[in-house]
Amino acid sequence: MPQEMRIVGLDVSKRKIDACIRSLGLRQSLANSPEGHAALVAWLQSNRVGTAVMEASGGYERCWAQTLRAAGIKVRIVDPKRVRNFAKAAGRLAKNDAIDAETIAWFGETFPDAGAPAHDPEREELDRLMTARTGLKELEGQIIQRGEQRPPRLVAKAHAAVLKVMRAQLRTLDAAIAARIKANPAFARRAEIVDSVPGLADQTVAGVIAWFPELGHITNEAAAALLGAAPYDDDSGGHKGERHIKGGRRKLRNLLYMPVTGAATRHNPVLKAFYERLRAKGKDGKVAIIACMRKLIVILNTMLARDQTWDPAARAAA
Repeated sequence: MPQEMRIVGLDVSKRKIDACIRSLGLRQSLANSPEGHAALVAWLQSNRVGTAVMEASGGYERCWAQTLRAAGIKVRIVDPKRVRNFAKAAGRLAKNDAIDAETIAWFGETFPDAGAPAHDPEREELDRLMTARTGLKELEGQIIQRGEQRPPRLVAKAHAAVLKVMRAQLRTLDAAIAARIKANPAFARRAEIVDSVPGLADQTVAGVIAWFPELGHITNEAAAALLGAAPYDDDSGGHKGERHIKGGRRKLRNLLYMPVTGAATRHNPVLKAFYERLRAKGKDGKVAIIACMRKLIVILNTMLARDQTWDPAARAAA
């Protein structure tokens, strides 16, 4: 097998990595250390591996991916749910690190995923900043909710102090995110296009840039499916089931939900008219909001593909 086609599956954990070159029947287990990183690179190069496939593992995969890319090995980071569903479909119910590495390699060979976006260190950094911001906002919401339960005065005082620090850190993150977008001409242009849509806030714009790099380069159907806003049929024979959304990028969908709700009910005339038509037909409010989210992502996909800012007349027909 040519080097550029030989694939290794990597199962990453906090302390070690398990590797499997399925096409050669070779396995390796190495510590997550500088020595382990160097040994993995040497082993892969000696076996002419061109692509490494690993699951997203809560961030533990990043240092391995950085090491491999620096050595000229292509890295693909895949959705763990897809790999697990693939294993179940293949009848592999057992699960351990060595089995997982082989399954990941098999998955990588079966689904080359040639349409995956190229690695972009600047976008990855923006992704990490946005992910950190999202985590802080979730903590802020939890503390505010606890404060609504009339805690003792000392606890309320502690909550207030924590919230003060947290909000200062959120402002710092917001400034860093804005600066990175402004410093990158491609990001800045994408931000200009997305921000031209009425009803979208700065963090929504940043989330689209960080978490949806494919937008503007794929079909409208694929954009809706990747977001997780595309309804799927549940029919069999004469049975017509209710359609539901499945999968997709939960972080971005969660980020979009409130801005889309505001846009569909108040701020965006195109989405507002679409929302009201759906409600007039008897659609549930949440169903109508998800439909508006799907319409918005299709609009954004078209705008970015054409390098055009908001045009209400054109968007109404999207």
